[in-house]
Amino acid sequence: MSIISTEQVGHSFNDKWLFKDLHFGLQKGDRVALVGINGTGKSTLLKILAELFPPQQGKVVKEKGIRIGYLPQDPDFTGLNTINDFIFSNDNEQQLLIKEYEEIVESEIMDEKKLADIMDRMTALDAWEYENDIKTILNRLSISNFDQKIDSLSGGQKKRLSLAKLLIDEADVYILDEPTNHLDIETIEWLEKLLTTGQKTVLVVSHDRYFLDNICTEIRELDKGKLYSYKGNYGYFLEKKAEREYNDVLSAEKARNLLRTELEWMRRQPKARGTKSKSRIDSFYELEEKSKGPRSQEKVQLSVKVSRQGNKILELENVSKSFKNKTVIENFSYIFKKGDRIGLTGKNGTGKSTFLNLITQTIPQDSGIISIGETTKYGYYKQGGLEFSEGERVLDVVKNIADYIQMANGDTLTASQLLTLFLFPPEKQFGLVSKLSGGERKRLQLMRVLMANPNFLILDEPSNDLDIDTLNVLEDFLVNFPGILILVSHDRYLIDKLTEQLFIFNGSGKVTIYNGNYADYKFEEEERIKEEKLLEKKLKANPTPTPIESDKKKLSYKEKIEYEELESKISILEETIKEKTTLLNSASDHTLLSSLSQEIEELQKQVDQKSERWLELGEYL
Repeated sequence: MSIISTEQVGHSFNDKWLFKDLHFGLQKGDRVALVGINGTGKSTLLKILAELFPPQQGKVVKEKGIRIGYLPQDPDFTGLNTINDFIFSNDNEQQLLIKEYEEIVESEIMDEKKLADIMDRMTALDAWEYENDIKTILNRLSISNFDQKIDSLSGGQKKRLSLAKLLIDEADVYILDEPTNHLDIETIEWLEKLLTTGQKTVLVVSHDRYFLDNICTEIRELDKGKLYSYKGNYGYFLEKKAEREYNDVLSAEKARNLLRTELEWMRRQPKARGTKSKSRIDSFYELEEKSKGPRSQEKVQLSVKVSRQGNKILELENVSKSFKNKTVIENFSYIFKKGDRIGLTGKNGTGKSTFLNLITQTIPQDSGIISIGETTKYGYYKQGGLEFSEGERVLDVVKNIADYIQMANGDTLTASQLLTLFLFPPEKQFGLVSKLSGGERKRLQLMRVLMANPNFLILDEPSNDLDIDTLNVLEDFLVNFPGILILVSHDRYLIDKLTEQLFIFNGSGKVTIYNGNYADYKFEEEERIKEEKLLEKKLKANPTPTPIESDKKKLSYKEKIEYEELESKISILEETIKEKTTLLNSASDHTLLSSLSQEIEELQKQVDQKSERWLELGEYL
């Protein structure tokens, strides 16, 4: 039985129905993801279920006494002054006692009698454990100064504050609109565990595919006013959705073919049709409606031609940066190479954005050398948002950068064609930028960066406010991007798919370079923690130290894989050298001889390097 549901709900904007006669129900313990492209009405449906406004058609029915917690994309703090005012509710006695207790403890002159009275009341109401839960949530979301003015908070801090309040209030149903925006990866993983503990009922809209996979047991897609349900995680949904779309295309094509025959019959009918033809006439109109279904579309491979890149790209030597005596980056060195695809990870505030501002010379370093190659051309997508003039059209914003973009195969795409690929239909392209949603503006900002034809692309949280369909287009683009890529993102799926190396920021100045993506790093960290716990357990069981081989290095999971692959790689290289040598012995052309000699020399260097590495790893096995 549903604890909250809709009855024939419908809602429209600007005379356009988002959905009509929609039934949507949640049972206790359901964890459901609502997906769909921007503009389908996902956020509107969430607000209707949270009873923020009534639907234009139908109604919402819920179990008596049920408490609904709603997290909006953009929290509203109108009428509130400090964090304290927002966190502690006036209608919650436990929260009011905790607030009063905190105020007395932190006051300069402590009223011992009043403190004792409040402590007794907290014990009677079992508020101590509740206080501990509140502090755990607030600490996890980096909220510590309760007297801080809400107006002084950034957008990310406001989102975390709103999420903290939602979790503290312990609702019966959690309705979450993009909850992972502005959270670091560790906090997202903590939130996943929190939401999957106990029989929580969750309805979430999110672009984070790993989050959806880890949280949800059902996916519901809102598409052109209709709701499609899939029992399973996000991966299962993608598979079944592809099947449904394929069948829809086949059905529509079949209807279009049959419609041609029926259309001829309709044209031949006299104006005064008899009753015998009525059923066929009705069938014609049904067929006409079916024929409006989707058509088969070939996917365009978007691979752009980037600006020429020289041998020197970007070099950092002992770079350091501090703010107010806090070291953010200390003595960091790295030489960027062609094909580098690097993800920046670390908690919020550990220096990732500072690093990007340093390498683009937006801010100066305190010490060290940053040397940028002459041919390096940055494309920098920032979190700040799109700057535009009132009255500016979507197409104009892109054409201000370039009228077309050149593809890797020599073809060119106009600004309009590229906009269409990034899900801006013609009617949107000629509309005003001011009329776009937040997610659409982010998408347009990304377009401007890509149109500038950079060879060094920097993306700072590109997935915020973008729907999954847009992210799929972005991923396809970036997979084929031939230049340097630096990605800052809390989206683990994006990091895993697009990066091959990590710069890990710890917040105290150290930046660790890790070869592999986030999944590799997470696996090794979990294995390391398991080994540490096992060793700790052994030491407790046997405190007397025993002689062990502690000096011998243990290979990581990634190094074991590397060792296994090296032998076959060396074999392939040696075979290639053999083939090139045979060609060299039979060649007579001077240019060809020179070219083959250089190739063989380069291949031999690779064999020597890989053999040395293979022997090094073999010593530890």
